[in-house]
Amino acid sequence: MKRIVVLISGSGSNLQALIDAAEMGGINGHIVAVISNKPDVYGLTRAQNAKIPTEVVDHTAFDGRQAFEVELSNVINRYSPDLIVLAGFMRILNSEFVQPYEGKMLNIHPSLLPKYKGLHTHRRALENGDTEHGVSVHFVTSELDGGPVIAQRTVKVEKSDTEQSLQAKVQQQEHQLYPEVVARFCNDRLEYKDGKAYMDKKPL
Repeated sequence: MKRIVVLISGSGSNLQALIDAAEMGGINGHIVAVISNKPDVYGLTRAQNAKIPTEVVDHTAFDGRQAFEVELSNVINRYSPDLIVLAGFMRILNSEFVQPYEGKMLNIHPSLLPKYKGLHTHRRALENGDTEHGVSVHFVTSELDGGPVIAQRTVKVEKSDTEQSLQAKVQQQEHQLYPEVVARFCNDRLEYKDGKAYMDKKPL
């Protein structure tokens, strides 16, 4: 079974989806640690309830991003992960940090990439009058939200949608899509090669 480390910054709803999928046998992997850059977030409680080891690497305790990332990398490496999953991890990571993990680090982003990289994606979709919106799972590279996309799910944007209602619709898709992609990685169906994502040896 693949060893999975999950990085979080908040309530951990995508983490919970991964925990549930792993417990039901849907993922041929074991979450060996959950690491948060913020103390006292509910995602840590979710992990503890599932008897998963937790770590806090508080970014505010370090003198600059580089020092934080060195310690975060040290903590991650102690668990020898096959896969690192960013699940609502709200820190931008330097290329020096990302490079050693290229091909085994995934992120989920609430937009149909390459549209709406960064923050406030639901608000931007509404402001631009989009008729569809969604979620993307991608390999993490040194470019923010710019790694090769693995899979996407779309939702219809209704005239009555608010930022909150759109977020809720997208999150519902996130909780289905992320475990599916992680399962494919753990079954060796998904790989990263020459800057591209491959599924069953075919480029995506």
